[in-house]
Amino acid sequence: MTKFEEPIETPPRAPSPVHKFGTRAVHAGSPHDPVTGAVIEAISLSTTFAQTAVGRPVGEYEYSRSSNPNRDNFERAIAALEHARYALAFSSGSATTATILQSLAAGSHVVSVSDVYGGTHRYFTKVAAAHGVQVTFSPSIELDVAELIRPDETKLIWIESPSNPTLSLVDIRAVATIAHRHGIMVVVDNTFLSPYIQNPLDHGADIVIHSVTKYINGHSDVLMGVAAFNSEELKERLTFLQNAIGAVPSPFDCWLANRGLKTLHLRAREATVNAMAVATALETSPNVIAVNYPGLKSHPHRNIALEQHRDGMGGGMLSFRIRGGIEAAARFCQLTQIFTLAESLGGVESLVELPGSMTHAGIPREEREAAGVFDDLVRLSCGIEDADDLRADVLQALDKVTAGAKGGVTDGVNGN
Repeated sequence: MTKFEEPIETPPRAPSPVHKFGTRAVHAGSPHDPVTGAVIEAISLSTTFAQTAVGRPVGEYEYSRSSNPNRDNFERAIAALEHARYALAFSSGSATTATILQSLAAGSHVVSVSDVYGGTHRYFTKVAAAHGVQVTFSPSIELDVAELIRPDETKLIWIESPSNPTLSLVDIRAVATIAHRHGIMVVVDNTFLSPYIQNPLDHGADIVIHSVTKYINGHSDVLMGVAAFNSEELKERLTFLQNAIGAVPSPFDCWLANRGLKTLHLRAREATVNAMAVATALETSPNVIAVNYPGLKSHPHRNIALEQHRDGMGGGMLSFRIRGGIEAAARFCQLTQIFTLAESLGGVESLVELPGSMTHAGIPREEREAAGVFDDLVRLSCGIEDADDLRADVLQALDKVTAGAKGGVTDGVNGN
């Protein structure tokens, strides 16, 4: 074993939380104003901060790209909820991914799950490759990771669990154990579940990332990303890049995301109840080929969900293959009345999309289908509406698709 393959030593973990998740979600990173007593923090829009003398700022802030009160508070809140010592916020989930990959030297190698967000795949294959970082994709990373590691070259293992959009799960502990033996870090994209349902650092991951745009903010009005970790060395390296690259969120976005975070546990629970109701209904429909939802007993990785997810929760995301091919899938998306046809996920409203034609369209068809992303795959993001209404909505859309196929009914738009 070379010096580059020395086993990773687990950095000191954050202290065990004193309070339950909901209490931390409301109070972490939310100090009362020491002057006015305001219980909700003010929005600090200033880009620069006064100094009493050269190099002596009045407080801890100098320039807002480097740090800002609202960003600091949001980062503290995320660290508290992900059981991390540190967290860093970025201008988007993609910026978070880019910054982490930018920390790797040219000639580095990354092993990633095949079924990843289309934007991540695009960055790995089009941008990272241009900077001399190679990525190998694996459809079964727990089985393949040891064979795919290149001595002295592999620096990172990239996991999405659940994966986007087929909802496959990865045993984080199993992969991390192998990776750490070779001195390789593990990154887990936890966007699909949020810190309420899964905490990857507790299962051996070195970095956990989120598109804050999704469940953490939860209201489809903020574009942000965040990374959380325990290593002091990572803190120094990624903080430098955060400042040097400058892909940071605005104070207002940090304030909005921190507000959204306070109801995350309530929204995640309701979205899970709704997704379970919809997935169960779809699983019994003769118009559906297969349903991907980790909350179902039929899910091939249900045992991982029981081990890694809070109370075995499946989360608010699911996907399914519809009979009738891409034409039926497209009609379904036009015929839902509550689910809105749109990209993104994790908001209070329910959304529907076709990954093969929308979020993952940039991935070559052969690669998409090898990862299970077929043209007839429909992805649903269940919001916090009433479960009975969401279940009825998908069933009526399925019925209309079937009737249209039999009777030649033209496509509708938004249920019309």
